[in-house]
Amino acid sequence: MKLDITTLEGGNAGSVDLNETIFGLEPRADLLARCVRWQLAKRQAGTHAVKNRSDIDRTTKKVYKQKGTGSARHGAASAPQFRGGGRAFGPQVRSHAHDLPKKVRALALKHALSSKAKDASLVVIDDVKLAEPKTKALVERFGKLGLGNALIIGGAEIETNFQRAARNIPNIDVLPVQGINVYDILRREKLVLTKSAVDALEARFK
Repeated sequence: MKLDITTLEGGNAGSVDLNETIFGLEPRADLLARCVRWQLAKRQAGTHAVKNRSDIDRTTKKVYKQKGTGSARHGAASAPQFRGGGRAFGPQVRSHAHDLPKKVRALALKHALSSKAKDASLVVIDDVKLAEPKTKALVERFGKLGLGNALIIGGAEIETNFQRAARNIPNIDVLPVQGINVYDILRREKLVLTKSAVDALEARFK
């Protein structure tokens, strides 16, 4: 698969041959959904908690006598039925993370990349470097390239000026190539890869 390489100024910088085993797959929605669910579950805080019956500081004196009242047999005011009592089966602090095989994660990333390539939402750029960290100038360049909602993947390190200029732009995410993930790819309309990011991804899945 051949794709043109552009520059930040909108010029042409040649072309690149994309690996069909990474960018040419038929996207599978089930794999993408599994990986997104795994990512979101893993980052969920799980700090929600309530007081159950054993956590309530109330008297343990029997509410009323066992027999003869015609009412249910209660032994403590901390029971869930009473106002101020403990919560029955409420949420507790826990991890929501679950396992997903490494091979499934790798395959899902390939399918996410392929989905962007299939939708013509994949842009390859030669490099992301700026002389000055000016957000306004970068917004103008993105406007010429049609990047209003995009994930930009650079090399092993993002150039400081570019990172500073891009961090104030809404709907624009910038990540180094080692931080690429399925959820961030799918949540943005376009995926922008630098030439070094393409080389790194092809080396990773070799």
